[in-house]
Amino acid sequence: MQIFGVDIGGSGIKGAPVDLDRGDLAQERHKVLTPHPATPDGVADGVREVVDHFGWTGPVGLTFPGVVTGGSTIRTAANVDKGWIDTDARALFRERLGGLPVTVVNDADAAGVAEMHFGAGKDRDGTVILLTFGTGIGSAVFIDGELVPNTELGHLELHGHDAEKRASSKAKEDHELSWEHWAHRVQKYLAHVEMLFSPELFIIGGGVSRKAHKFLHHIKDIRAEIVPAQLQNNAGIVGAAMHAAEH
Repeated sequence: MQIFGVDIGGSGIKGAPVDLDRGDLAQERHKVLTPHPATPDGVADGVREVVDHFGWTGPVGLTFPGVVTGGSTIRTAANVDKGWIDTDARALFRERLGGLPVTVVNDADAAGVAEMHFGAGKDRDGTVILLTFGTGIGSAVFIDGELVPNTELGHLELHGHDAEKRASSKAKEDHELSWEHWAHRVQKYLAHVEMLFSPELFIIGGGVSRKAHKFLHHIKDIRAEIVPAQLQNNAGIVGAAMHAAEH
């Protein structure tokens, strides 16, 4: 069974048909840059470009980098235009995609569900936290396999700032940090999350998961096991498709 998944991020909008039996992309993904400002209309146009690239005419699952309530209403917009707040995203995307069936879910929650079913979190009980490091820091918290939605732990305060302003991969680039220096910031963030939730496992997702060998060994003094996401930066696309299939 194939469903189309689209992962909307602060820097890129990427998507592809997903083989839900294998938990992997059925075709090579297509990506366009997220417009700046990332307004609802601009992002919707980008999503349409990605979907049209494949000539897709079936259901589409989409992620959004913020809190999504009721499967449709956007409540936060930290790394996109504030015009998203209170937008009915499902109606917007359905209209822009010519009436195709559409679902919308938080981006990190989608990535987490994919990792728990097909990746690093498969068959893991207890508290598992996936953290995606990109333009911001997304989070997905699971307790015995059940998702606690819309946690947004990237906005925990760390040294007087949103944690994602200091420890996201964008912060690494903006401040031209070495992998080791950035890893020390990530370690402080993980220690704070660990104090609050005492997870058995951290899964590190986002684009940096492809480069885990450059920084994970610098992270010390964390009791939880720390592993990179197995689906890497495709987890959001797979999770979006899974969400669409479920709904």
